[in-house]
Amino acid sequence: MENEVTIRIGGESGEGTISGGDILALASARWGYHVFTFRTFPAEILGGPCLFQVRISDRPVKSMGDYADVLICLNKEAYDRNIGDLRRGGVLVYDPGDFTPESDDFITYAVPFNELARKEVQLFQTKNMVMLGAIAGLFGPPLEALLQVVESRLSKSRKANPILMEKNRLALDVAYRYVREKIEKRDPYQLGPVEKADRVVLNGNQAVVAGALAAGCGFFAGYPITPASDIMEALAKELPQVGGAFLQAEDEMAALAAVLGASFGGVRAMTATSGPGFSLMTELIGLASMAELPAVIVDAQRAGPSTGMPTKMEQADLSFALYGGHGDTPRLIVAPANVADCYTLMGLAFNMADRYQMPVIFLTDQSLTARVESVDRSVFQPFTIEGRLEYGKAASNGANGANGASSNGKHEAAAALAASFARYAYTASGISPMTVPGPGAIPYSATGLEHDEHGHPDYEPEDHTAMMQKRFRKLETAAQELPQPEPYGDSNAEIGLIGWGSTEGAIQEAVDRARAKGYKVASLHLRILSPLPDRALRNFISSVKTVIVPECNYSGQLANLLGARYGLQPIRVNKFGGIPFTAGEILRAIEEVC
Repeated sequence: MENEVTIRIGGESGEGTISGGDILALASARWGYHVFTFRTFPAEILGGPCLFQVRISDRPVKSMGDYADVLICLNKEAYDRNIGDLRRGGVLVYDPGDFTPESDDFITYAVPFNELARKEVQLFQTKNMVMLGAIAGLFGPPLEALLQVVESRLSKSRKANPILMEKNRLALDVAYRYVREKIEKRDPYQLGPVEKADRVVLNGNQAVVAGALAAGCGFFAGYPITPASDIMEALAKELPQVGGAFLQAEDEMAALAAVLGASFGGVRAMTATSGPGFSLMTELIGLASMAELPAVIVDAQRAGPSTGMPTKMEQADLSFALYGGHGDTPRLIVAPANVADCYTLMGLAFNMADRYQMPVIFLTDQSLTARVESVDRSVFQPFTIEGRLEYGKAASNGANGANGASSNGKHEAAAALAASFARYAYTASGISPMTVPGPGAIPYSATGLEHDEHGHPDYEPEDHTAMMQKRFRKLETAAQELPQPEPYGDSNAEIGLIGWGSTEGAIQEAVDRARAKGYKVASLHLRILSPLPDRALRNFISSVKTVIVPECNYSGQLANLLGARYGLQPIRVNKFGGIPFTAGEILRAIEEVC
């Protein structure tokens, strides 16, 4: 029996496909297994076909898997849509009252989900619990693990009542007994007991929220948009409990404007949106760059353009994140590769925003926002908060004058200090001292107009040139200070893969499988895309004979960037159907080169 299985559940909105999958993943993780999930569902309120896939293993897993080992079909449409992704010799579980499969390429188990829910449990809404009971009976985890999760969820729900819990418990038990008594198991998939570890089970959006709170975020403003809304909803609940403030703005422009206002006031502030809302924020990103205001902007990418496919994934906002805006607008870009990164890199993003005094764009995507992973608890360490370069308190205190000084003398000293304070002073690093409003603070002008060192509007060509160079000099400083990525794989690789964002797991699994076949392969994954890790990229590119760039967009946006910067002409592997890469797809690209 194998201690790893990839289970896909296909169904319709309202059948509990997604909620059932969540319960299965969480129960497996609490039982001690590593889990990695993928889900997709319709954007329309009227519903439609849903899919939930969970890979469960006693070893760490990096991707959702190439194929499903087990396919659970809650209706005929789910069968038609998903049977092509069930591996040959895999297991198909279906409801014989709904359809009969025509192919004999699979091991089939007939479980009457509808009949058991209606007649045995006498509550059709427990159909997903019937499904979970059947899964437990056939493959694991044990019923006790599922029951713990169901009880925990119901206890926190407004629908919690003893009768509903009893119905759910009955549904699990009825289906479990049915498959144990009436189905002869003919497959190799059985999740046995494993040693439990200290892990946290969460998705990317939840990790972003945890990271923002740990990083000292004190203000969030946003507007609901899929797939970033979970971040806003969670921070609306959590921020006030730690002394922070939350604002649901009238649109994305107002949201970022409020964030910049809070940042000007000295508060660590952020917003979260997706492509359409991110587009609306463009002018305010320019203001943040010109006024040199820290801000963190989460862009949870979805398939576009325009409204696109709100519940599907794509990595197609990179070029816009890099260049969107009028004029030359410096900004920093961070892209997490996994759920753990969504926590740790939020701490880095806030520190980057404060240190370099500019907007930091945090690029996640739909698959990562909803992806559930089991993460070692050791990842969730407190952050070292690295604040802004503030103008010295000694100078500010000097404005108050010595004890016994006259009122006029104090005002004159304060005026002289304010006149001399160069908020946008030219420095070797490009980073200038700043103050925040409040008693004894030194005032300055923060404007979107071009300005001199003191913030006064200034349109002289030589001053604009110097100030533009100063703002971009901060990117050069950041390039020297920020961590460089490390290659993964063979040190003497002939084929190199360069990726970014949520594709890392599939890329690394493909590298592992290629190396097992004897190929010399390595990968370099970029988590910081502005500024590019120039030293690491040049060394990696020069060390291999061929470079492959897999990314989930049509135009090859990272490949274009590398071509413009380094003259690189990589092999482009692009996927843009709204579904993440599998390791097998990337492995095939490697083998084609070899």
